Amino acid sequence: MSTETVSIALVQTSCGEHPLENLDKACLKIREAAAAGARIVCLQELFTTRYFCQTETYEPFEFAEAVPGPSTDRLQVLARELDVVVVASLFEKRARGLYHNTAAVIDADGSYLGKYRKMHIPDDPGFYEKFYFTPGDLGYQVFDTRYARIGVLICWDQWYPEAARLTALRGAEILFYPTAIGWASSEHSAEVRKAQQQAWKTMHLCHAVANGVFVAAANRVGAEGELEFWGNSFVCDPFGQVIAEAAHQDETVLTAACDRSRIGYYRAHWPFLRDRRIETYGELQKRFIEE
Repeated sequence: MSTETVSIALVQTSCGEHPLENLDKACLKIREAAAAGARIVCLQELFTTRYFCQTETYEPFEFAEAVPGPSTDRLQVLARELDVVVVASLFEKRARGLYHNTAAVIDADGSYLGKYRKMHIPDDPGFYEKFYFTPGDLGYQVFDTRYARIGVLICWDQWYPEAARLTALRGAEILFYPTAIGWASSEHSAEVRKAQQQAWKTMHLCHAVANGVFVAAANRVGAEGELEFWGNSFVCDPFGQVIAEAAHQDETVLTAACDRSRIGYYRAHWPFLRDRRIETYGELQKRFIEE
C-alpha cells in the first residue's frame, strides 16, 4: 500500500426527531469508522436533525447552533481521542435571523480547522432550503488535515462543476459531499427513480475525472415526510471508478482506501488541468450568453 494512501469513511444513517440522539448515533458511527481504520470520517448533511426543509415552518430554527459550538465541541473531543478527522454538516446560527447550511472540519488532534458554508441553495418541492439558509460567503476552500488536503461541498453544490473545479484548483485531493437526497414518495416509477439516482452519481464521477481527484458522497437513508432518501453513499477515484458503495437502504459505515499518488498518475495521463484555456472562460461569470 502506498504511503500516500488514506482510509476514509462515510457515515450513512437515518435520523430521528431528537438532535442529541442523532449526535449520539453519529459519535458511535465515528467510533466504528475509527475501529475499521478510517482516518477521515464524513457525516451526512444536517446529521443532527431530520431533513426539515420539506416544508416552510419556523420551529426548525430552534435546531440551529453556533459553529463552532456545542456539537463541534463534542466532536473535537472525539476526534482527538480517536486521531480522526471529522467533517460535520450542521445548521449554523450566525446571528439572529441569519442562518447557514455549514460543514465544520475538525482535525485529528481535535483542533477546529474551519467551516464551509453551502453556496448553492435549492428551492424545489420538498427542498425549500432558501427559506432557512443564506448562501455561503466564505468561498470555496480546502482544509489541510493531518492525513490529506480535503475540500468540502454540500449536497446541491454537487450539480455545479464550477464548485468542484475551484475547490480542486485550490489543491483538494479528496472532495467530500455531505448529502441529503432522495425520491419523492409519490414517485413510484422504478425507471424514473433509477434515472434520478444515476444522474446524481454521474455528476460526482464527472467531478472526479475532470479534476483528477477522489470524490466521496455521504447520503442519508430512511423515509422522512414525503422523501425516501436513497443512500448509496460512495467513493470514486480520479478515473471515475467507484471503489466503495453502500446499499440504498442500509445504515452503514462505508470505508475506502484513497491512494493519493494516483492523482498525479491520472493527471499525467489525462492532463485536463494542463490543457485548460483559462483565457477563454470569462463568460462563465454571465448568467446566460445572449446572441
